[in-house]
Amino acid sequence: MKLTVFGATGGIGGHVVRQALDAGHEVTAVVRDPSRLGIDSDGDGRLEVVRADLTDARSLGAALAGRDAVLSGLGARSRKDAGVAARLTRTVLDAMEAAEVRRLVVVSAAPVGPEPDDGFLDRGMRAIVSTVLRDVYDDLRAMEAALAGSATDWTVVRPPRLQDKPLTGRYRTVVGGFPPRGRFIGRADVAHAMLALTGDPGAVKQGVGVAY
Repeated sequence: MKLTVFGATGGIGGHVVRQALDAGHEVTAVVRDPSRLGIDSDGDGRLEVVRADLTDARSLGAALAGRDAVLSGLGARSRKDAGVAARLTRTVLDAMEAAEVRRLVVVSAAPVGPEPDDGFLDRGMRAIVSTVLRDVYDDLRAMEAALAGSATDWTVVRPPRLQDKPLTGRYRTVVGGFPPRGRFIGRADVAHAMLALTGDPGAVKQGVGVAY
């Protein structure tokens, strides 16, 4: 497939780029600072790095034209960045509509989705985290609302607490819900799930919980 990746220098986006190239896909990585990508070349011309203004939908046209799907790891890296996920995703949606690209897979977070039936302790911890990071999760809820109101064939991937661990390919996914007692997942495995779900028609217009 021909894929465009937003947030390509982030913790998940970087894994998406590398795994997509390893799988033989053609990848356009949209970045603000190419030096942060950490990939100079894939060796056979399947990687294109595009520096673009993510606040201007018109500047994204060349990065989206003719692509089969878009994967996005855009989101706030801290509470002070809250608002960036919804704002930049709206720009991506406008650019996708102009380029007539429909398939979109994005990262959100487990507390934004339905609450799993995990018992009192897990519900309590979920409530505490949601309160502490309220601004970040409100941003993600606004992002998901923008997706739901769009014409794209979107999928939202909702991981719990993220870890820096090697790719395992062994994790659980629940379409429309969340894996029971799923507390952690590695960023590399979130990227793996995003790529797998890109070609899954059963995940279109759905939130998908993913966890170990």
